[in-house]
Amino acid sequence: MRLLRRGVGGPTLVYPWCDGVVLNHATTGGGSDRRGLARFQRLPVAEVRAALDTILDAHLAVSAAGYVAVDLYDGCFLYDFDARRMRLIDLDEYRPGPFVLDSDRLPGSRRYLSPEELTRGATIDERTTVHALGRTLHHLLDGPAGWRGSALERAVVDRATRPDPASRQATVADLVRDWQAT
Repeated sequence: MRLLRRGVGGPTLVYPWCDGVVLNHATTGGGSDRRGLARFQRLPVAEVRAALDTILDAHLAVSAAGYVAVDLYDGCFLYDFDARRMRLIDLDEYRPGPFVLDSDRLPGSRRYLSPEELTRGATIDERTTVHALGRTLHHLLDGPAGWRGSALERAVVDRATRPDPASRQATVADLVRDWQAT
């Protein structure tokens, strides 16, 4: 990654080229192409779990650095089907946390947003990241025939995505610990 200082709106991040397919690729006209997600959801569950571990490991580092996830959704995941490698992209909305939401909502997909991300004056903190990761675990382990994970994994996801932040795992590390215990 390189930082250019002469971007139109300020500094601009330039990422190296990586092979892969964005799981939810935005298209012109405001639509999306989810063929990558559909293909990903048909992978063997062990491969999906390995990709999820990459996402969780990255967010352990994010939370340790004091940041919260903003605008995390399946459009941030680039999967190389040949190399069986998950990469995270387009994470430029992540912010130091916690912070109070001073607008009507944060950017992001409603499929991943927590209730507090849609509430002016709400506290956005690590439990918000836990919710986004719970939605990630759910969407990526789901498939055309329904949930492909275990009942214990589903219980971890259900807790992580509860509407009340106080009812979720308190930290990303707690979520990862619970997930790994399944």
